[in-house]
Amino acid sequence: RLSDAIGAPNVSRGVGSVASETEPRSLHFLPPGLEHYVTVEYPLPKGDALRTSATADPDEGLERTRAKVHEALGLSLDRPRVRVANALGRRVESIRGAKGPSKLRTVHADARVPLPPSHVVGGTQHLVQGGYDYHHYMQDGFDDSGWGCAYRSCQTLCSWFRVNAYTTAPVPTHHEMQSTLCRIGDKPSSFVGSAQWIGAIELSYVLDEHLGVSCKIMTVSDGLDLPSRGRELARHFDAVGTPIMMGGGQLAYTLLGVDYNERTGDCAFLILDPHYVGGENAAAIIPRWCGWKKCEDVFARAFYNLLMPQRPAGV
Repeated sequence: RLSDAIGAPNVSRGVGSVASETEPRSLHFLPPGLEHYVTVEYPLPKGDALRTSATADPDEGLERTRAKVHEALGLSLDRPRVRVANALGRRVESIRGAKGPSKLRTVHADARVPLPPSHVVGGTQHLVQGGYDYHHYMQDGFDDSGWGCAYRSCQTLCSWFRVNAYTTAPVPTHHEMQSTLCRIGDKPSSFVGSAQWIGAIELSYVLDEHLGVSCKIMTVSDGLDLPSRGRELARHFDAVGTPIMMGGGQLAYTLLGVDYNERTGDCAFLILDPHYVGGENAAAIIPRWCGWKKCEDVFARAFYNLLMPQRPAGV
C-alpha cells in the first residue's frame, strides 16, 4: 500500500500559525503518466482557516511526505504532482479559491478560436508550458486603464504558478503589489493606492515576496533588436516554460512563446496583451490581443526589460 511506503506525514509547522491546528483530509490525484487515481491523506488546517488567510500555505511542512509519494509512484522529483493545488475535485479547489469572476484560461490554446499563423518560414515554435489565466485592464471592477498593464502581466505570471500547482496563494491585487513594494522599502508609502506604472525590476520583487520565485532579467537596448535574442527566449520556453513579462516604452506585454528560425534568425512573438478592455471572449481577443506578432508590429525603439520567472525545483 502507498500508505505503508510513505509512512505517517512528517509535518513541521510554526507554533501559533494558522496551520497549527490540523485535521486529516484525504485528497485525490491523477499524476501524469499514471493510469489510476492516488489518494493521499494530509494534515491540513481545520475548517476555513486557509480560505480566510492570505498567507497560510497548506503545503508547508509536507515536503518530505510528498517526496516519499513521488518516489513510491516513480514520479520525477522536479515537478509538483501531489500538492494540495494538484488535487482533484471542487472541495479541494475551494480551499484557496480565486477572487472574483473567472478569467479566460490558456487563451492562446483555445481550440474554438485557433491562432492565425506566425508567418515565420521554417521556424520552430517554443511555447509556454502549462496553463495560465488572462489578466487585462478593467477586470474585477477595477479601473487601471492607462497605467496597470505591468500589474496585469504580473497577475498572469502569478496565475501560471497557481494553475500549475506550484502555489495555492491567490493572485495579488494591484494594492497588494504596491503594499509589498512599500513594505520592502522599494517605494514610499504614498505609492500605495496610486496609479504609478511599474516595471520588470519591481515585479521581480513582488514575485519573490509573494511566491518565493526567483527571476532572470534580460535587457534589450532597442525593441527592434528582440529577434536577436530569439535563441535565448526559445531556450527559456523549452527548459523553464514560464510566461515572460516584457516592459519598455511605458508599455508591458506578456510573452507566451516564440516562433524562431535558427538559420535565418527570423522570429515572431506570441504576445498576450494586457491592454485589452472587454469581456472574457476568446473570439474578441484572438488575434489582436493574443496572437503572433513581428517585433516591428508591437515593440518600440526603446529599452526593454524581460522578466523571466524561474520554475521552482522540487515537489
